[in-house]
Amino acid sequence: MNKRSYFFRGILLVVVSVVLGLIVVFSHTGHVSASANSSSTTTAFPTRPLTIIVTFPPGGGTDLLARKLGALIQQRLGQPVVVENRPGASGNIGARAVAEAPADGHTLLMVNSSFAINPGVYGHLGFDPKKDFQAVINVAFVPSVLIVPEASRYHSLADWIQAGQQPGAHLATASCGNGTPQHLAIEMLMLRADVPVQHVPYRGCGPALTDVLTGQVPAGVVTASSAAPFLAAGKVRALAVTSPQRSTLMADVPTVAEQGLPGYELDQWHGLLVPAGTPAEVVAKLNRTVAQIMKQPDVRRDLLKIGFSPTTSTAAEFQSLIGQDIDRFAALTQRIGLKAD
Repeated sequence: MNKRSYFFRGILLVVVSVVLGLIVVFSHTGHVSASANSSSTTTAFPTRPLTIIVTFPPGGGTDLLARKLGALIQQRLGQPVVVENRPGASGNIGARAVAEAPADGHTLLMVNSSFAINPGVYGHLGFDPKKDFQAVINVAFVPSVLIVPEASRYHSLADWIQAGQQPGAHLATASCGNGTPQHLAIEMLMLRADVPVQHVPYRGCGPALTDVLTGQVPAGVVTASSAAPFLAAGKVRALAVTSPQRSTLMADVPTVAEQGLPGYELDQWHGLLVPAGTPAEVVAKLNRTVAQIMKQPDVRRDLLKIGFSPTTSTAAEFQSLIGQDIDRFAALTQRIGLKAD
């Protein structure tokens, strides 16, 4: 091999070595940069005020829960938390707004079980409840309760069912509205007990409760939290709670399942969602923050007083619960032919 060949071969080896070195350097730099970006996303969050959108009007149980949580999240994360009420279309308007918000964790949706009922009731939601949201945490359950006026002749669920099974009987029973968890609780009772029920929907649990109190309607299914003060005052009587276990708010009231309908269960959950695509680190930080809040003894005590059963969950557990309920309620609403559009 002549001198010129050796010369070019040497240059080629130098070039290859330089190129390989640059590849290693850039690969390492890119890895460090990606890791730094991921770390900074978690560390920096939140970088501006957070908004919790509530899909119900001010003053209701879900709104009160969101405001209490918002104030405590603000203390822990050091950013203002604004609670914004966007009622309408059974919560679909507010849900759509969050589905379309930036997926950065600064916009959250406070929901209850109605979120899982709506897909079976509304043909056009404007969003996909399973794909457009990421669950953060389930924070509380609220059972519903079958109530009658204090002067009623019904003293147990068996009395109510027996009356409904009489020839020509149609039990008039109030709910908090068409498509609400309380409506579905009535439908589930009707199917499981094989008893005809005349469903009387109201625009909220408050009006339904008022008409049960005054005897305008002989029975109703409302949230345990809304009924609790009137039960304590002896103005209404509770026949059964819809949760799988007895409510701490009314421990002497048996569940539906205890009274001859095993497996009956409808416990209204409440939790937080964010838009799909929110970084996992941000979801984890929100979950961790809210879980710590829900474990505070004073928070638990205050929520129990107003009818909530505080809880916590992982994001994955809450996501699974929502998906299961969407499927369960869709099957039920299809069976009873319930449609809102």
